[in-house]
Formats: sequence, C-alpha cells, structure tokens
Amino acid sequence: MKLKPKSIMCFTQREEEFSDLLTKVGLKKNAAKILVYLANAHTATSRDIERATELRQPEVSIAMSVLMDEKWIDYQENKSENKGRPEKTYSLTLSMGDIINKIEVAKREEANEHLKMIRKMRGFIEDILDKQDMDAIVALKTKTT
Repeated sequence: MKLKPKSIMCFTQREEEFSDLLTKVGLKKNAAKILVYLANAHTATSRDIERATELRQPEVSIAMSVLMDEKWIDYQENKSENKGRPEKTYSLTLSMGDIINKIEVAKREEANEHLKMIRKMRGFIEDILDKQDMDAIVALKTKTT
C-alpha cells in the first residue's frame, strides 16, 4: 500500500498572534487555533486539524463542539475508503469578518451589562453614604440636646 503525500500547514507568527488575540477577547485557546486554521485551510478533517494545531483528538473534539454551538463551523461526512466510520470534513460557516463582528457584538453587550452593574453598585454606595450622613446628623442632634 502506498501512502498519499499530504501537506500540513503550520502557523505563521501572524496567525499565532491572531489566535492569541482571539483568546484574549474570550475564546478558548484551542477554539481560537482551530478558527485560524480553518480560515486558512477552508476545509479540514479532524486529523488535519490535530496535526496543524498540535492538539490532541479530545482537545479538538471539545473545541469543535464549542465552535459548532456558536454555529461558526459545520461538517460534511465523507465515506471512508476503508470500512470504518465516515470521515468528517470541517469548514467555517461564516467568514472570519462575520465571526469577529459577532464577537464584537457579544463583547459590547457584556461590557454594557458590566456598566449597568457598576452603576447599580454606585447607587448602593450613595445609599450607604446617605445613611451614614443621616446617622451623623442624628448623632449630632442627640449630643446637642
């Protein structure tokens, strides 16, 4: 049996940086690596992804389920040349630009929620200060009478 030669892509420094940025904005590291890889490879099998990203099969599976939950990737099943299970070929369902837009919208919503909580905390502080002021006034009145 003769094996077919297959080229394996490796990450460039720029792709590593892109993956790191995706991680810094909240994506899991492995999911970020897979996104960057699929953006360049367009389609890939799980084995291709494992080799190119240097991730183990369970790590790829977990990251793929996260990306599928976001509806950023999908797969097609291809009948295997051997009698085994069909092989899945993965690809992005959206352009990287659209994915980045979705991340941006989610981060803006998250930031707005955090700002609402901060405003609410400020309200609690004002209530506490108002109560302390009232207690101080009552204490002064009590001393003067």
